Amino acid sequence: MVAVVSRDDRRGSREARRVIKRVILTGTESTGKSALAAALAAHYGERWAQEYVRGFWERREGVITSWDLATIARGQLANEEEAMQKAKRVVFCDTNLLSNVLWADELYDGKIASWVREEAEVRAAGYALYLYCEPDLPWEEDTQRVFRDREAWLASAERCRKMLDTRGLAYVSVRGKGEERVAMGIAAVERMWAE
Repeated sequence: MVAVVSRDDRRGSREARRVIKRVILTGTESTGKSALAAALAAHYGERWAQEYVRGFWERREGVITSWDLATIARGQLANEEEAMQKAKRVVFCDTNLLSNVLWADELYDGKIASWVREEAEVRAAGYALYLYCEPDLPWEEDTQRVFRDREAWLASAERCRKMLDTRGLAYVSVRGKGEERVAMGIAAVERMWAE
């Protein structure tokens, strides 16, 4: 097979040089990840990859087993890739596979397909920026919440932070309410562009 390279490809066409950054919003539940992802995407006129498990939960009426975790992981990846196809410069991802693995460890005794763990580790270092959402917002109840006790919620937040720390993944902590939180996210993204 012979590969055909156009003149544009040899010179590095604009399309070939286009690099889309992926920004991950991570943290425990009820820390404003979805709201922040949507706000950042709106600010930059970009796409965001929604957390797949939320819709899956609703379709399954709250019944999820360890057998579903690989499907959820594939859905999360599909959401991310779909957003990437439509992005101009950046995609804001409301969670990633590392969080899927963490939830599998916490709620399903670690029962998750080995490919999900492997893919989570491979992808982890490839993201441009992690925004760690601090658990400093008021708790928002919804049917999908697990850690309703404050101590359990804070412990879960610490496990999320440790998930990043043990892998040596740099992150920016975002805190505060409303516009303050969004402003911290914007400042972190602007620093990412400057690097």
